[in-house]
Amino acid sequence: MLTAADLDTLVLTFKVASLATAFMLVLGTPLAWWLARTRSHWRGFINALVALPLVLPPTVLGFYLLVMLGPSGVVGQFMLALGLDALPFTFAGLVVASVLYSLPFVVQPLQAAFTSIGAHPLEAAATLRASPLDTFFTVVVPLAKPGFLTATILGFTHTVGEFGVVLMVGGNIPDKTRVVSVQIYNHVEALEYSQAHGLAACLLVFSFTVLLILYTVLKTPATTGLGK
Repeated sequence: MLTAADLDTLVLTFKVASLATAFMLVLGTPLAWWLARTRSHWRGFINALVALPLVLPPTVLGFYLLVMLGPSGVVGQFMLALGLDALPFTFAGLVVASVLYSLPFVVQPLQAAFTSIGAHPLEAAATLRASPLDTFFTVVVPLAKPGFLTATILGFTHTVGEFGVVLMVGGNIPDKTRVVSVQIYNHVEALEYSQAHGLAACLLVFSFTVLLILYTVLKTPATTGLGK
């Protein structure tokens, strides 16, 4: 049986995941397009930087984000200079940390989808005098639709399951930064295994359902482009 506190953490978690996914799509789409098309010498560096959260321990990334976003960090000092609060231990801080941690789960599927399109559709659009922006929205986006669906689902579900980064940056504040993964940890630490089972089962069913949709209903290829 889920308690009211458990339901609150679920609502907060899905709110964070929804906002983070929206931001990741806005930021990740042009970045993935650039990585798929550029021949710049910076491509390898940017690829490695984007993929870094895939191999870096979450607590390491969370620690450096905490330092950078804190009152003494570069971003924190900039926020304070603008008259705004520092981001650690706030809802906004959770969203920022989630975006940076889950970004490769959005960028890499999109990059793989853009790369698979090839040059011929773009050349055909150019012969019809379509502008680069028109070409992107009328040719690239429809052809890359499976990539967008994969990126959205993977980005959202990965954000829902975060623990180390959100704990380091957001802490464990009820109704403010306590997400479902942290709540499960709290239940286990308090030996409340029945409550932990309830929340864990919710995440298990949710994760399996979205992956089932991804690989069967949407008939998306098993490869997502991660690690390429």
